[in-house]
Amino acid sequence: MRYIWLYVVAVIASLGGLLSGYDTGVISGALLFINENWDLSDSVQGILVSSVLIGAVIGAAVNGVLADIFGRRKIIIATAVIFILGSVLCALASNIYILILSRIFVGFAVGIVNFVVPLYLSEVSPKHLRGTLVSLYQWAITAGILFSYFINAVFAHAVYNWRWMLFAGVLPSMVLLIGMLFMSDTPRWLVSKNKIDEAEKVFSKIEPDIDAKLEIQNIKNSLSAADESQNKHFRFKKWMIAPFIAGIGIMFAQICTGINTIIYYAPTIFKYAGFDSNISAIYATTGIGIVNFLMTVVAIYFTDRLGRKPLLYFGLSGVMLSLIALGTSFSFAGILGAGLKWVAVGSLVTYIVCFAMSLGPVGWILVSEIFPLKIRGVAMSICTVSNFAFNFFVVASFPVLLNRIGGAFTFWLFGLVSLLCIIFVYFYIPETKGISLEEIESNWRKGIKPRKF
Repeated sequence: MRYIWLYVVAVIASLGGLLSGYDTGVISGALLFINENWDLSDSVQGILVSSVLIGAVIGAAVNGVLADIFGRRKIIIATAVIFILGSVLCALASNIYILILSRIFVGFAVGIVNFVVPLYLSEVSPKHLRGTLVSLYQWAITAGILFSYFINAVFAHAVYNWRWMLFAGVLPSMVLLIGMLFMSDTPRWLVSKNKIDEAEKVFSKIEPDIDAKLEIQNIKNSLSAADESQNKHFRFKKWMIAPFIAGIGIMFAQICTGINTIIYYAPTIFKYAGFDSNISAIYATTGIGIVNFLMTVVAIYFTDRLGRKPLLYFGLSGVMLSLIALGTSFSFAGILGAGLKWVAVGSLVTYIVCFAMSLGPVGWILVSEIFPLKIRGVAMSICTVSNFAFNFFVVASFPVLLNRIGGAFTFWLFGLVSLLCIIFVYFYIPETKGISLEEIESNWRKGIKPRKF
């Protein structure tokens, strides 16, 4: 019970993840009914689904600096307002072009929360709970995806079904907005703005037993070390290249192993595999969402016990094998016949289990830990931009790949990427379990190789 306020803060902030997950997952079901209304081509479907990622790239790009200037809390509040307005605009769209523009607007908020909420959680968390609390963000994303699947199922038979699906994001947006109005900013950001008294108060709330003055002094020392010139202007140094390689690389691994082809297109994949109606495909997809939600709990439990890299090795290996199995099932579709859809379900479930236990939460944990405080907001913004840029490329190209080279070669390609990512994790990703943010920065400065810490 010592950390009750800390958990309250973490749960409220993590609602940003729920909204990100909702707007990621809801289009999977809505797309089936939008396509019935407007009979979209493959390329337009790809643009509609990936349009949220265009906005996400913009949101992530412009808000790293703003988060460092105005603070993490104010940016989260602004994001909640954007989610509310964007949900209403999507629901009222009169044609496909307005819907795409509205999805881009929603994507702007998605891009913001995907870096500012993990950043917020990382900076308020004690080092022994940091992995767990930042994992709550990924759990919230899976909760949002699951929520979107349930909403899709509820409104599948309704009049204006897809409009209600897209509108339903207003409710959690309101909860996030109201909740964050009562929260404080992170002590590390407050110290960076010389708001020492306020930082001490926040530390006393979130970590009752901590020596707040000592923690503040450690943060000051870290900031002082980053002031590389007499006039106190920050300069990029060679040692900072390594954390950027690790951060952008783990974003590549998280996205380019194919997760959002599953999240966005699961109903489409199931119909491709033999499910004969929109409703049955949506129900099958809901099962995927439940597995994703439940298995992220496993990652929350183990990330501060086993460490980041063991989970990545396990998860990437499982992701690779399940993608190979999924591709193989499509290559033998003529032999499997009606059994193809159950092989597809089994492969997708295995994929989700492995991803949810590893790349999903661990990717965001790492990018919230590995950068120096002086540039953490901007650096996480750059990583988030790369995440959504990779995401846009993968999601926009998936329906084209599926129809041009077939399911087998498409999923085998993702399997090959997974193998390359295992090698990358070994050489370039550090183990950050149980190490303070200031110690991680010090290790980079000393030139310690990622394999050594």
